[in-house]
Amino acid sequence: MLVLGRMLRGVLAVVAVAGFAGCSSDDSPEPDRTTITVDTMRNALLKPADVGPTWKTPTESAAPAQLVSICGADTAPATIPGKPSVVSAPLSDEGTEGVQSLTQHALVYEDAVSAATALATLRTVADACPPSVQRPAKSGEREEPAYTETAATQPLEEGAWTGFVTLRTKLYDKAHPATADVAVTALARGNVVLVDQYAIYRLGRSDASANPQFSADWKKLVGTTLSRIG
Repeated sequence: MLVLGRMLRGVLAVVAVAGFAGCSSDDSPEPDRTTITVDTMRNALLKPADVGPTWKTPTESAAPAQLVSICGADTAPATIPGKPSVVSAPLSDEGTEGVQSLTQHALVYEDAVSAATALATLRTVADACPPSVQRPAKSGEREEPAYTETAATQPLEEGAWTGFVTLRTKLYDKAHPATADVAVTALARGNVVLVDQYAIYRLGRSDASANPQFSADWKKLVGTTLSRIG
């Protein structure tokens, strides 16, 4: 259980503007409502209190030039495509029976073309994920039992946001029963790409049905964030 404990610790909204309608030729132009600002995304990303009373901001977070690993297993975190302004919000909930984590990155580009290009780049990474991998036990600082991990990517639409989700399930060796379910979503609208990873690690279970609320939970977290953007 100490092995899993060390592993788990290591794994670890648009302002409404009223338009003035008149007959004069001096009418002001309509404001641009298509561009999403960095401040809008910063306010939209979830805070610990938005998720639950036991959630907090972890002391360690990913390097600023990295996203999350889309394929999992031993693959490195995805590199941020292009040169956007980046706003990040990592959260975690650590308990005696497992760990939950939520990592959100808002990539704010200068225009919609750049955002669409970035989304396509990330989708290329996701499409290359192997459907299943097996990894032997690891020792050292990142000690981890042997496991099998499966991954599948599918299109995702949430209102005006479009993109994909990669769903992963990790089953550990029966001698160290534990499971991990991970959802990595990448959704674009206008000039922004939102990358969201929700993961839940459960100790003491070694079957694929250990986290029955997983599907509903990751969808709710993503939907809550998008609803705050407007």
